[in-house]
Amino acid sequence: MRAQEARPATHDAVDGAGRGSAAERFRTWLGLLPLQSRVGYLTTAAVALAVALSSLAGWMTVRASLYSSLDSELTDVATSLSVPAAQDITNLGGLTERALRAGNISVAAIQADGKIYYVPDEREHLVLGPDELATARLHFGHAARSGRTTDGTRFRMVTVPIASLPGVALVVGRPLAGTDGVLGSLLLVVGVIGLVGIAIAAVAGTAVARSSLRPVRQLSGAVEQIALTKDLRPVRVSGAADVAALARSFNDMVGSLAASRERQRRLIADAGHELRTPLTSLRTNIDLLLMDARTGMLREGDRLTILTDVQGQLTEFAKLIGDLVQLARDDGEATPEPIDFRHVVTSALERARRRGPGLDFDVELDPFYVVGVPDALERAVTNLLDNAVKWSPPGGTVRVQLEGNRLRVADEGPGIAEEDLPRVFDRFFRADTARTTPGTGLGLSIVAQVVRQHGGVVRAGRSAQGGAEFTMVLPGARSLEALPAPAAA
Repeated sequence: MRAQEARPATHDAVDGAGRGSAAERFRTWLGLLPLQSRVGYLTTAAVALAVALSSLAGWMTVRASLYSSLDSELTDVATSLSVPAAQDITNLGGLTERALRAGNISVAAIQADGKIYYVPDEREHLVLGPDELATARLHFGHAARSGRTTDGTRFRMVTVPIASLPGVALVVGRPLAGTDGVLGSLLLVVGVIGLVGIAIAAVAGTAVARSSLRPVRQLSGAVEQIALTKDLRPVRVSGAADVAALARSFNDMVGSLAASRERQRRLIADAGHELRTPLTSLRTNIDLLLMDARTGMLREGDRLTILTDVQGQLTEFAKLIGDLVQLARDDGEATPEPIDFRHVVTSALERARRRGPGLDFDVELDPFYVVGVPDALERAVTNLLDNAVKWSPPGGTVRVQLEGNRLRVADEGPGIAEEDLPRVFDRFFRADTARTTPGTGLGLSIVAQVVRQHGGVVRAGRSAQGGAEFTMVLPGARSLEALPAPAAA
């Protein structure tokens, strides 16, 4: 018995596994289809299911209505026949087969003990069952069901108790051929209409899928084109709001990549151009020193001059490389934090004072707090101060004022020509008056980059004393409590 009981469970497990694998295969097959085909198939399947359920519900409703109408009619007939049948139950009130044929009915009676009475000359009789026997025994209510006669013809039968004869019920049946014919015709019509509806749904679903997914295909084609050609052009997609939003996000990403690639290209081109001249000069000096090592052609003073020049060029190279690294860095990974901007300016001022020992620094710092990267902001402020120190005359004054969200750094130097103001923050830009002075031409570019990364702006102009004045504007607050929380990494 245990072995026999275990077999069904094993079969059930196998059947479940088979069903699971079939469902998995269907999902795999569906996942391999193109998106347009999937949308079309699923739309057609959904419409087909809706049409099938609607058609089945309509057919079932009509069937129930026809059967209900037939049952009501047969109940009335049975009630009217129960009176004469009660007078002669053996012969069912004298009914004949001709009368039954004229009324298109069949009649029988059943007693509580199971004894059945038929019309004497009727050749085919109703096949009675437990429902009719139960009605006779209960002698209450009525019963209706579909059954058959002895020749297999389908009949609808209604059983009612005979009021004057306890324990006896009268059964009246009518052939279902007409009703089944109506239902069959209706089922055929519903089926044809359903198939037509499914075909129309398939065509409409395919058309809808094609038209609705056209923006997605355009976007996909544009992405493939960018992958093949490396041409970072924005994608033009028109369509639904969600697809348009996806296209805008993609265009933003492409724009960022294109801008980044352009910046890298310009940085490499500018760096190559700027490095060519000092490298040539350095190579020339080294060649002279090598030739002197072989021939001793240089005097001691000339040799010292060349070595000093080489040392200065190496120092400029180190600074240039540091500036290039700063420009190429992506500070997106640095974690912003609340900063007292006065500390940043004070730290940068300490460096500036060491580099300009003969200068006077007029400093006025109001409370101001920002959310940012301290090292980057200090580098930017230091570059502004270094620029002021470099151009200030001996004994001059550098004015540093932090008022509200504005930091102003002004010097008493020659200032910036009007035609140079728009380009002063460009990489490697050096005005004609600055080409003979030390520097890499990257300091102010680093200032602009850092300020831009912190959501601010920096402007250049002329100070009241005639020199250059740089104004750095950053988002922040006058108190630490008023600062917004740093964005989560």
